[in-house]
Amino acid sequence: MSQFFTLSFGFVVLAAFVDILANMALTRSNGFSHKRWGITAIVLVMLAFTLLAQAVKEIDLAVAYASWGAIGILGTAIGGSLLFKQKLKPIGWVGIAVVIAAVIVMKTA
Repeated sequence: MSQFFTLSFGFVVLAAFVDILANMALTRSNGFSHKRWGITAIVLVMLAFTLLAQAVKEIDLAVAYASWGAIGILGTAIGGSLLFKQKLKPIGWVGIAVVIAAVIVMKTA
């Protein structure tokens, strides 16, 4: 299990959290009508991809990108729910669980 949590995977997790922040900023930008939030979102996406680039130096791209996506999907769903009162249907939460389970299987295989 210690092989699962490496510095490179730490970059994946950090990139995902930055991506979640970017998604929240993008929502706050209201379709870029609030330019500061829109610019913030763009800068955060650039930072997220920079962190992801560090991760793929030692992790296969498919594993890094899928892990980043799964964390980002879950975090964005939770953030949207808490900050913007967005509702996800139960089947959406099931879908997120399936994606996370698939990434765990792929990472440990």
